[in-house]
Amino acid sequence: MTVNTPLCFRGKNILAPMVRVGTLPMRLLALDYGADIVYCEELIDIKMLQCKRVINEVLETVDFVAPNERVVFRTCERERHCVVFQMGSADAERALAVAKLVESDVAGIDINMGCPKEYSTKILTTLVKGICKPVTCKIRILPSVEDTVNLVKRIEKTGIAAIAVHGRKKEERPQHPVHCDVIKAISEAVSIPVIANGGSHDFIKEYMDIETFRKATDASSVMIARAAMWNPSIFRKEGPFPLKEVMQDYIKYAVRYDNHYTNTKYCLCQMLREQLETTQGKKLHAAQSTQEICEAFEMADFYEETTAVLEAKKTSLETKIQDEDDQIEDPDVIKMAVRFDKREYPPQITPKMYLLEWCRKEKHPQPVYETVQRPLDRLFCSVVTVADQKYRSTLWDKSKKLAEQAAAIVCLRTLGVPEGKLCEGENHLINKRKREDLDNLSFLSKKPFLQVLVLQELFLIPAEGDPCA
Repeated sequence: MTVNTPLCFRGKNILAPMVRVGTLPMRLLALDYGADIVYCEELIDIKMLQCKRVINEVLETVDFVAPNERVVFRTCERERHCVVFQMGSADAERALAVAKLVESDVAGIDINMGCPKEYSTKILTTLVKGICKPVTCKIRILPSVEDTVNLVKRIEKTGIAAIAVHGRKKEERPQHPVHCDVIKAISEAVSIPVIANGGSHDFIKEYMDIETFRKATDASSVMIARAAMWNPSIFRKEGPFPLKEVMQDYIKYAVRYDNHYTNTKYCLCQMLREQLETTQGKKLHAAQSTQEICEAFEMADFYEETTAVLEAKKTSLETKIQDEDDQIEDPDVIKMAVRFDKREYPPQITPKMYLLEWCRKEKHPQPVYETVQRPLDRLFCSVVTVADQKYRSTLWDKSKKLAEQAAAIVCLRTLGVPEGKLCEGENHLINKRKREDLDNLSFLSKKPFLQVLVLQELFLIPAEGDPCA
């Protein structure tokens, strides 16, 4: 596929992918301070494939939301043309599926190869052929320079747009010197941009050091991790801001984009470092909410004002949506304000079962459910069609199943048909099941061999000749 308006990886200062650090507030702050490209934290393909893409109209973000309602990845228009989505994957088809899921919301896709495996180059080739956005990867160096250079040459042949090289071996830690000579050898061996990474400990203490590290590695660009984690204003040409100001800027983004307080707290702790034992550090450590974090940094007023604005916006959008629903609502749909509460029904008995039973008895086609999810709050509403008539609840539910049960209740109540509630007395579906069970037992009584099989299945009675007998 042809890459449209590709992201340029030459002459760039880049925020490195960092677990728990590279979330939206940090990425936006790095861009504010002068970063050209920002990478998100590594996200695993299997986890991303479980997510739904949801437009968050309150925050003005695009959220990728897991089944448990946790936001796995959040991005916004501000970074759309400069954020690279990094994923961890061991399967080319899974990687491609994730890339297609996020492709329209990011500027590029990166594979964290770490210590490369045989399948790694296959993943890169699949992505390059399968998506329109540029593909990059990030590696560590191998035990020998020759092996590393040969690996990078193989990777270059996949068609990727750039390669980031962490100049340390698998077993080396941040305190070990970065191998600038190896990164330089790679830069000289390939034609694609090489992004040098790993210079925070030995080189990068201020903005001018970024260029020093780039020259030492002969790389096209520089990727910064820990130095940016400690103070993201390292990207400022004019010099870094005081840490207090940086932390307050970070908190503003965390509140504005509803960042989970544990993530906010973690990132602020990385910035405070040796100051964690100060009074402010202890307050931060004790904080158990975003509000308490704001109080620790004398930003309580900002928190109250921002959350009030967001809440007002949410209320306004909900009202607008409700008004639009009322205006475009099909007048032929019969509506009631009901919810399904399973505590009001016998075990394994639901309104949907009762409705299906009624349809069979009346020789109607079985009920058809059409369910939609509202982007604003991710709630569900279902419309059930029975005998050419539509029914739904006006109340939105937190799951598709609950919404369908509510729609069935509306239909049953409109028709004056029992819905199976405990308060309705004798339950004919339960009696029907009991009769079916008795019929089955009667049948089995005439088939001794089948009795034995059933007992073996139900009570795990060993069969004759079984070693467990």
